[in-house]
Amino acid sequence: MKKISWRSLAIIIFLCVTAFYLAPLAIPNLPQWWAEKTLKLGLDLKGGMQILLEVDTSELGASDAKSAVDQNIKIIRDRIDKFGVAEPSIQKIGEDRILVQLPGLADYSGAENLIKQTAMLEFKLVADPVTADQVMQSIDANISANIAFFPSLQDRMKPLNPADTTAANTQSVFSGLFTRDAGDFVVQWDVVPLVRELLADTLFAQVVRSGYQLALDKPDPTTTRGERRIYVLQANPELTGGEISKAKMEYGSPNSTDPNVANKPYISLEMNNDGARKFETATSNNVDRRLAIVLDNIVYSVPLIRERISGGRAQITGKFSAEEAHELSIVLNTGNLKAPIKPISTVIVGATLGSDSIKSGKMAGIIGLVAVVIFMLIYYKASGFIADIALFFNIGFILAMLTAFGATLTLPGIAGIILTIGMAVDANVLIYERIREELAAGKTPRSAVDAGYKRAVVTIWDANITTLIAAAVLYNFGTGPVRGFAVTLAIGIIGSMFTAIVMVRGIMETFVLTGTKKTMSI
Repeated sequence: MKKISWRSLAIIIFLCVTAFYLAPLAIPNLPQWWAEKTLKLGLDLKGGMQILLEVDTSELGASDAKSAVDQNIKIIRDRIDKFGVAEPSIQKIGEDRILVQLPGLADYSGAENLIKQTAMLEFKLVADPVTADQVMQSIDANISANIAFFPSLQDRMKPLNPADTTAANTQSVFSGLFTRDAGDFVVQWDVVPLVRELLADTLFAQVVRSGYQLALDKPDPTTTRGERRIYVLQANPELTGGEISKAKMEYGSPNSTDPNVANKPYISLEMNNDGARKFETATSNNVDRRLAIVLDNIVYSVPLIRERISGGRAQITGKFSAEEAHELSIVLNTGNLKAPIKPISTVIVGATLGSDSIKSGKMAGIIGLVAVVIFMLIYYKASGFIADIALFFNIGFILAMLTAFGATLTLPGIAGIILTIGMAVDANVLIYERIREELAAGKTPRSAVDAGYKRAVVTIWDANITTLIAAAVLYNFGTGPVRGFAVTLAIGIIGSMFTAIVMVRGIMETFVLTGTKKTMSI
């Protein structure tokens, strides 16, 4: 039995690995574990959304800042994975920026809100009506005494007597913005922007009585009136999102007696042991009071505590759609961002642009491939045909390795493949020219091939290693598109070296250099 050479074994492994990772592209109905290994297409080919985010690390130390960025990337990745984007690309850019690419995305606004949300969940008691009125009166008094710091309210101070300019008649400078409804304060649609501006002002926080805060409720998407309620809350939370172990969106039964749940989406919460204990204590001590569920300083719901609640379970009901409830449950499950983020830019790439890019890339690749194949056939004859066979295997190897490593094929990546098509035969050209020289010197085909490979391989190694170094530098210091080009180029170089040095020679020795041939088609 003839012993298999190392060259034959290497070629067999090369072909098997390439076929394994290319199979999902051509063969339907493969097992799921195999079918999942498909080539990912980048944003510029598939269309979708790209968001550049900046992490605010100004209040953190150097080591904490670095870890905060890395942890934010992990949290964003978890959120996007649960959101259902199949092939996200999330990369760190520089020291404090994150590039998020979401190919094939349809719900742009939902994904952007999901990424940016800080998810600070708190359960806070709503102040009773008497206390709420007292807090509002103290805010009015403090603002009136310091009206110069609140120019947006200054022109709203209308004295009861036009001749009287004292502040005594302007006690309702702030509370006068609201109407009352069943004991709650209601903000009309035209005043909502002003109230939001005031609540975000650090100076306003200083005029609110210590131990309390104000928060607007979530807008109601089912109405066009635009009015909002504003609640006076105790500043210290009864418990926070840190005590939540699981959040899940559910649909209430149509037969439910609770109007906040009946046939509506809501979020069921499960608390850890510490959270269950705190929640039971809070509900036991505050029966007949309302407990606001506050996310990122927005009140989602204010359920009335009717009895002590044990077991560590709660619900968030409110004015949101099924999509919003689903996104909120994702945010609660993945936890808070470790440092605030703000979007620097958002780019939406349409699917038409992506398909046009694919067509252009295919056309450029086909033209380049055909030109190289024809040149090798004309100039090197049968040996050129062998080089062309190796070229096709090299292209297949590139696509297979991109799939194997989970890389994403982008337009620059296609440019790398096209460049590789030209470079792939470069090694064959060097080898073939050396073989021609040896044949011209009178050597037999087998001796000429041995000498040609021996003399050319050193030059091939030198040229390709320097290109690999350049690709490594591009990958290390480049951003997304540049990295895609570098990865494709590096894989192409490795593949072209293998096919030229190992595969082409193996084919020659098996099918060309047989017997005692005196001539060679080269």
